[in-house]
Amino acid sequence: MKLKNLLALFLLTVTMLAMPLPLPADDNGDGTFSNPVIWADVPDPDVIRVGNYFYMVSTTMHLMPGAPVMRSKDLVNWETVSYLFDRLTDTPNYDLTGGTAYGRGQWATSLRYHDGTFYAYFSPNDKPFMGYVYKTKDPEKGWTLVSRLPHFHDASLLFDDDGRAYVFYGTGQLRELNPDLSGVKPGGVDMKIFERDAEENGLLEGSRAIKHDGKYYLLMISWPDGGKRRQVCYRADKITGPYEKKVILEDNFAGFPYVGQGCIVDDASGNWYGVIFQDRGGVGRVLTLMPCRWIDGWPMLGDAEDHVPAVMRKPVQGCPVIPLVVSDGFDGNRMKINWQWNHNPVDSAWSLTERPGYLRLKTSRVTDNIFIAPNTLTQRMEGPGCTATVAVDVTGMRDGDVAGFGAFNGDAGLLSVVDEGGKRYIRLTSESVALRDSDKAVTSVRRETLFNAPLKAGKIYLRIDADFRLNRDVAQFYYSLDNKEWHRVGPDYKMIFDYRRMFMGTKFSIYNYATKAAGGHVDVDFFDYRHIRR
Repeated sequence: MKLKNLLALFLLTVTMLAMPLPLPADDNGDGTFSNPVIWADVPDPDVIRVGNYFYMVSTTMHLMPGAPVMRSKDLVNWETVSYLFDRLTDTPNYDLTGGTAYGRGQWATSLRYHDGTFYAYFSPNDKPFMGYVYKTKDPEKGWTLVSRLPHFHDASLLFDDDGRAYVFYGTGQLRELNPDLSGVKPGGVDMKIFERDAEENGLLEGSRAIKHDGKYYLLMISWPDGGKRRQVCYRADKITGPYEKKVILEDNFAGFPYVGQGCIVDDASGNWYGVIFQDRGGVGRVLTLMPCRWIDGWPMLGDAEDHVPAVMRKPVQGCPVIPLVVSDGFDGNRMKINWQWNHNPVDSAWSLTERPGYLRLKTSRVTDNIFIAPNTLTQRMEGPGCTATVAVDVTGMRDGDVAGFGAFNGDAGLLSVVDEGGKRYIRLTSESVALRDSDKAVTSVRRETLFNAPLKAGKIYLRIDADFRLNRDVAQFYYSLDNKEWHRVGPDYKMIFDYRRMFMGTKFSIYNYATKAAGGHVDVDFFDYRHIRR
């Protein structure tokens, strides 16, 4: 490990040790793991088991490629093996022209395995309000678009034992599909399977349906007005009902908001587990893993005291630790699979081969803010803490170009190199976007400069340290000219999760955009990442 990385890791660790700490995140290396099992933005999970592997899909909305499909042998260590699609093209908004897809795009995907084939369904909450069905024999080898179904909100596919196919969606809606998912079955089941009781007067969505021991189970997130978020389950002997309800989890684990929305899955030995997300502020919606105990025919979630366990034995022992966020030296001619672009990329405006060993980001259109700038590259942040450094050669910048490293969200902290008339400045800004509800078009950007200084060097190192412990959610920004001596700039930056705008956790972002004329470029030498687990 390079000296600068050792120093950065030491300083961040010392800072975090100065305050009471939660248990370490994820795999503890001793046969146990700590919750949250993934302390990063992995919302709306659907998990299935095929043989000895578990597969999971989650929501990434406007990020491309989208709908990451992850694989695990132990429900703790997850490897991204593919995405359902490279890009979406229903509207120009996915290209950041005319509007945006922030908070829309792909979400709440249903993942199923039937007769040797994997199927996935999702529907963007946006025009033309049509869903996507993808299938594959092997998730590692990519997915094929099968059909476009109607819009089913927060849907869950179910293939019944008799070969019939259904989709649960909305708040207790059930629709029969063609067995090959090519469309809605003419004359098939189309009904509301239950009515809300008096207690369900708020949020009730997030369908995840299974069949177990001859009964039908529908898990949903429930959030009564003025009440606590929780996981509920509806159960019936027939798919059409009647259904009865039970609260199966209600827990505000570790002082953060109440856990709710997810699924249950069994292992090869017949043990069952719940995979349920929890809102954790700036980092996004994290995953918790817990026992699922079948009691009187109900899938009760949590430990013997009905709580999310802080520490638990891994469901399968002996599996290697797999990182969710990875460093990248940009060697070779393929991007690491962990990266996602903000909206559809302009493929002609980035390259790994024009300067081997570097990622070249070229400006391709003129814009005045990062929120509609193409080719912003992102990876997740992780709690309880993480730190990342990028090295950027800025000699190819042109007048008006803005390039740098940011904590990207609807409220973004951006550490940028700005070219103004051939003179360059290192500048930290806080930028907050306002979006129009109808098409998510950017209506304004509130920008505050927190630091500004001349930059004489042609290569600069930029670093972000993030702290997502309870009541923290802060980023700290640094720059260096030699990758050894670091300069802190600006105050602690508060990272915010806002479902009304981007609906995602804060992401590391590497960007380069033009405010005057396209044609400039920067070369990114490396992205060096460390997850601070303690």
